[in-house]
Amino acid sequence: MDGSGYPQGLKGENTLPESRILAVADVLEAMASKRPYRAALGIEAAIHEIETHRGSLFDPEVVDAMHRLFREKGYQLPD
Repeated sequence: MDGSGYPQGLKGENTLPESRILAVADVLEAMASKRPYRAALGIEAAIHEIETHRGSLFDPEVVDAMHRLFREKGYQLPD
């Protein structure tokens, strides 16, 4: 949201909604999953990191939707 990780420094509403959704989904999956170079950090760590940066790095509406999906509806990443 602050333009720090996006090409050409685009910020907030100047980015596509789809890109804001993918940013949250990508970080969540990357942190929660095992990688060849490290163990999985876990879904709780991933959610905490995303919620910590709500509004600065991640779209607040997307973070809120992620929160509802995982916390309220009990969604889990497939194995």
